[in-house]
Amino acid sequence: MKSFRKELWFETQSRRELINITPTVAECLKASGIREGLALCNAMHITASVFINDDEPGLHQDFEEWLEGLAPEKPYSRYRHNGYEDNADAHLKRTIMGREVVVAVTDGTLDLGPWEQIFYGEFDGMRRKRVLVKIIGE
Repeated sequence: MKSFRKELWFETQSRRELINITPTVAECLKASGIREGLALCNAMHITASVFINDDEPGLHQDFEEWLEGLAPEKPYSRYRHNGYEDNADAHLKRTIMGREVVVAVTDGTLDLGPWEQIFYGEFDGMRRKRVLVKIIGE
């Protein structure tokens, strides 16, 4: 069995952002030479997420509004965590959206459904963060 590892680095210009990383993960798969196996993508920071969904702007806005309804950023005083930092809402949003995805690799391609795309979700941005891509197989 072979394995491949790469870190993808991000520094968003806003506090919250969704970035489609599917093409980058596909490039990693190509570089790995693995034809059959599994691809893991996970956020290496507790205020960011990796998840799979549709790449549709209206849905992205729905995510923003839904997450803000569940865990609003402000007032910062509503959270016990907020003292040194003001990112308790980002921790909660990450918990809801998840840490990682695993995608089957079949015949050298990511085996995604018709509308599925892999996203990096940033909930406390404007600083450098990373996603781990680990691909195993043959």
